[in-house]
Amino acid sequence: MDAVAEFLLKYRPAAFANGTLAYDPIIPIWIVLALAAAALSIAVWAIARSARTLSLLSRLILVALRLGTVALLAWCLCRPVLVVAESLQHRNLVAVLVDDSRSMRITDVGDQPRTSSVRALAGGPDSALLRALASRYQVRVFRTSASGRVSRVDSLGFDGARTRLLGAVTRVEDELSGTPLSGVVVLSDGAENDSGSENAPSIGDQLASLRARGIPVYTVGIGSTRFARDIEISELGGPRQALRNATVLLDVMITHRGYDGASLPIVVEDSGRIVATDTVRLSKDAESTPVRLRVPTPEAGARLLTVRVPVQRGELIAENNVRRALLSVRDRREKVLYVDGEPRPEVKFARRAVDGDRQLQLVTLLRSARDKYLRLGVDDSLELMNGFPTTRAQLFSYRAIVLGSIEASFFTGDQLRMISDFVSERGGGLLVLGGRESFAEGGYVGTALADVLPVEMEVSSRSEDDRLVEVTAVPTPDGLRHPALQLARSDSLLALRWRTLPPLTTVNLLTRAKPAASVLLQGRVGDQGLTRPLLASQRFGRGRVLALGAQDDWLWQMHADIAVEDSTHELLWRQMLRWMVNDVPDRVEVVADEQSGAGDAVAVRAIVRDSGYLRRNGAVVSATVLGPGGSAQELAFDWAVDRDGEYTASFVPAVTGVHEVRVRAVAGADTTLSPPAFVRVAEPVEEYFGAERRDVLLEQLARETGGRSYTPQRATDVARDLDYSTSGATAVRRLDLWDAPIVLIALMTMLAVEWTLRRRRGLT
Repeated sequence: MDAVAEFLLKYRPAAFANGTLAYDPIIPIWIVLALAAAALSIAVWAIARSARTLSLLSRLILVALRLGTVALLAWCLCRPVLVVAESLQHRNLVAVLVDDSRSMRITDVGDQPRTSSVRALAGGPDSALLRALASRYQVRVFRTSASGRVSRVDSLGFDGARTRLLGAVTRVEDELSGTPLSGVVVLSDGAENDSGSENAPSIGDQLASLRARGIPVYTVGIGSTRFARDIEISELGGPRQALRNATVLLDVMITHRGYDGASLPIVVEDSGRIVATDTVRLSKDAESTPVRLRVPTPEAGARLLTVRVPVQRGELIAENNVRRALLSVRDRREKVLYVDGEPRPEVKFARRAVDGDRQLQLVTLLRSARDKYLRLGVDDSLELMNGFPTTRAQLFSYRAIVLGSIEASFFTGDQLRMISDFVSERGGGLLVLGGRESFAEGGYVGTALADVLPVEMEVSSRSEDDRLVEVTAVPTPDGLRHPALQLARSDSLLALRWRTLPPLTTVNLLTRAKPAASVLLQGRVGDQGLTRPLLASQRFGRGRVLALGAQDDWLWQMHADIAVEDSTHELLWRQMLRWMVNDVPDRVEVVADEQSGAGDAVAVRAIVRDSGYLRRNGAVVSATVLGPGGSAQELAFDWAVDRDGEYTASFVPAVTGVHEVRVRAVAGADTTLSPPAFVRVAEPVEEYFGAERRDVLLEQLARETGGRSYTPQRATDVARDLDYSTSGATAVRRLDLWDAPIVLIALMTMLAVEWTLRRRRGLT
């Protein structure tokens, strides 16, 4: 297309993109316009006189053709010119940036690796692109993986661990600062795997300096935009931490090309030991297939989970069939406060459900009479001695709260606000159960807890007996994926288990879920298809909230249709509580990079709070980093002065493996330790994921800087387009446009059409 455009317009499209239109008439423009008006008037008068027998449409066509002819001739007499800044040959530099990352080794250019295209274009002085550039410019060659010039591209090993394309472009610009740089030519597959990170600046921000200097970037895309045959584990999602003896759900997304409908085994390993297996049938209608895997966590500590799909015949890349994730399994007892306003079976069976779970401690505050309480599961005789906690420090020592059938007036306004802060600020979990003194029936409408709950409440005007409704629990798609509702070992058994559970009853009118909430269980009322939210969840601030509208879920333990050995009710309670306490932060919270490469700096943040979980400044924060070989490294943290209670440090791991970070915060006489955080140090593998050529990034890189994108077949056109770069040493030229071939073609076409029309109408 560029060749056709150049033939018709006389100059390359790059000249028009960088130039401006001007006029350089030989005679004054007003004379040209006067002559054109006179010629047009005579032509119209002649057509009107001699063509009275023609239809109105034919006369209009003839006038339009004559008008176009006269206007085009007048435009040529005005002598239009294209004003461009043209690079001075041999006085400017051009930087050629070669992507030498591992993804360039992929064999998808016919039966050759991508490196073959790079070497053909820029392998040496006689290569096509360098030869074309050297005839006009001084050429400097760079690589993306390191700073400094490259003597010969043929000597590159193409072993860069990551593609940091944008950073490499700005680095080249810095290294050639102060030189007459006409442009940067990038040879890459565009498989950037650094710009999408959470803290990376946007593409526009990274290219601001090049835009300011007017340095264009010309990109040459190497590789295939779509693989013929490949299977990739494109996503691996799951929690970063879990309690011991839990079942963790891993969400895996398999992207495939050329294997539609195939059945493949998928394996999960924990430090080399197989802990879960499944068989996945790849979709025939889509190129991505989701898989959900259930992985047990019987051992505490850092667990390195490896998800693997066997390499299939004909695959282009074997390395992208494996994904790894680091899971921190904690072996500690989490305290949950259960408050109920009356003795009822729910309390008994909830406690029975968690009795055998060594990771859960259910502390129960049960009102037995006015101002009298039964305390169960407390650590000592002083705990909850005066009833529900009255200070943040007391309440925030728990990880989750369960509210049974207890009216809102039982709490003071400050206590209700503390419960709200417990969820939003402390990050704790909250479970609200149905009952005759729960939700709207308990007077919670308009209180501080109304915003926390994931459901809208309405006060029913009917009597308590009339409000009693039998509902059957029906899991929603969100519910079937939720960790708390995994009552079976597979999706099919899970759906069957929910269909066979007996109905429950509710007296609370929960009308609908809030916009940000997810309904996990719908309560089907009778056989009329009516439903209401039965179990809903939402995030509120930093914490999680569950609302269970049933008042007697213990029936799933004691109903006549439930077998004695059935553990559905116990499993549901354990999983709900474990889900609520799983991500609750400690007083010292450690945030570290999940993965790093050997020799790369690992950033560590520590957030320090007091007993009321308010951020604390002025603490002395340090950390011990334990390496995989037992080596220890001490870190000193600096306070981030722009963020309360936040302290930062970094370390550079020397060896691969899992590193353990333990943070210690000292504020006066108060010393607080964090639970261990883990950082996995391994050889980066990002190059093999999403490794198809990314034209979107390459085109954006060129567009943001005023350059263009090319295929390898057209790469030598860069040398000609660089002639119109406004960067470097340039000279202003005025290029005539009046004699462009398209002008002559347009003029001859209009005259020919007019002559043909006149001849057919007998006017010639």
